[in-house]
Amino acid sequence: MRYYETIPEKHRVSPQQILTANRLVLTLLFVFVLSVTLAAPPPYRWKIRVSVSPEMRQSFQKGGRLLLHITSQRDREPRTRSEITIGITPENWDGTRSFVIDTRAKTLRATGLDKPLEKPDAKYCFQVVYKQNPDDGQENVPGNLYSHIDSVLLTKKLSLQLTLNTLIEPVPVIAHKLVKLITIQSKLLTAFRGRPGQLKAAVLLPSGYYDNPAKSYPICYRIPGLNGRYTAVNTVFGNKDFADWWQSGQAPQVIYVFLDSQGPYGDTYQVDSENNGPCGRALTEELIPEIERQVGYNPASRKRFLTGNSTGGWVSLALQIFYPDFFDGTWSYSPDPVDFEHYGLINIYSDKSVFYNRYGYLQPGRRTTNGEPTFSMRDWIANENTASRTNNYLISGGQFGAYNAVFGPKGKDGLPSLMFNPDTGEIDHAIARQWEKYDLKKVLETNWSTLGPKLQGKIWIWMGDMDGLYSNVATRYLEKMLNKTENPKSDAKIRFTPMAGHGQEWSDKAVLTMIAEKTK
Repeated sequence: MRYYETIPEKHRVSPQQILTANRLVLTLLFVFVLSVTLAAPPPYRWKIRVSVSPEMRQSFQKGGRLLLHITSQRDREPRTRSEITIGITPENWDGTRSFVIDTRAKTLRATGLDKPLEKPDAKYCFQVVYKQNPDDGQENVPGNLYSHIDSVLLTKKLSLQLTLNTLIEPVPVIAHKLVKLITIQSKLLTAFRGRPGQLKAAVLLPSGYYDNPAKSYPICYRIPGLNGRYTAVNTVFGNKDFADWWQSGQAPQVIYVFLDSQGPYGDTYQVDSENNGPCGRALTEELIPEIERQVGYNPASRKRFLTGNSTGGWVSLALQIFYPDFFDGTWSYSPDPVDFEHYGLINIYSDKSVFYNRYGYLQPGRRTTNGEPTFSMRDWIANENTASRTNNYLISGGQFGAYNAVFGPKGKDGLPSLMFNPDTGEIDHAIARQWEKYDLKKVLETNWSTLGPKLQGKIWIWMGDMDGLYSNVATRYLEKMLNKTENPKSDAKIRFTPMAGHGQEWSDKAVLTMIAEKTK
């Protein structure tokens, strides 16, 4: 007889009770550690005085976010990647006087400031960025200001002067007869935002386009990855191998359209939402009709396709599902989570926290293809908290700021409602339930009788089984659900590659070749 069995039943503690108690202890320990971390002053007392150069005063806008970047690396600008990032939103700063970033300020957020310096005796590079563009939640985008780089030997006490003297200018689209820039003012987005809302796209025309201008070519809309821009045409067509292939006459004769995902909270995901407005309607009712008018596409040909990788993978699949009659097929690579019960490794409907899993372990957010976690969800959100002028991930311009704005409801203050606490990770399930209308697996499951017939022959998905963001888990459950469908039985093609990572097999050439095969 085991010792446990000698204890009277009324005094026994079940394994489930032990597990519950352990979870409670871990939760209390986490709250304690968090409170100590938030209360403890940083080990460094730095005062960085930031001013706006006279030339930049006209470009300055109130209410922006100052982000100070510090790195020991000399091969890049600190604003592109840094070991330490400090964020603060100056109150009532009009740019005519200096503002001092004090590392002991209570309103400051920082990442990396609480860790020992990697090279304590080396010079570190400092650079400050001022995020002020109201139409773009990102940092290094047109309309924002930044300073030149200064390098100093770090000490526990430090004073430094940095000047915002450079305005980030728009990136021009590559000049070529096969590249066409299309810009419209969206009546729908302008009415929603209360200020002019533009939509842009870059069109890559097939090599034979001008030889046969009366022909209606197949058209494919390429959705960028997170926060991508229509200027991605520069990278694709700027690649010599691709450009030579495209102009050789051997490439498929397809009109390839590069869409834009700019939004005030980050990527808009090209769908209608309470916070970003009618982005899906603006795309399908305003931008696409104008593009197709200008390039001579015939909608009756039924050759309007979608593709994208990562965020673009999710958006291309979502648009095909939300507009099943409008689009004629999608090639979606490494889509973001398509099932919110498997939102990475989190079940947003039942889990308590996005920072810790149900076993009390720190929740990983990223991993290598060997399965090694490289970045926790807690660290991920800490970075976004630092980047946002609200001191939480709400307007970070990052992944979770974008998710929150696209999928969640509008709050009482007019800003998006937070689905989870930015400091503890605790999930607000009342908000989480309102994300369901963007849970693609639930949408398909609930509406299969009407959606199923319209989606036959239109869904192709690729996923690596060691996806760096754990998105393969959600795609596996989507596949499992589709395999159970009846009337009709889904013919969606979902392909997994063992040991492959996020977007590893994404290829513009491969997509265009598959479109050519489909349209023969």
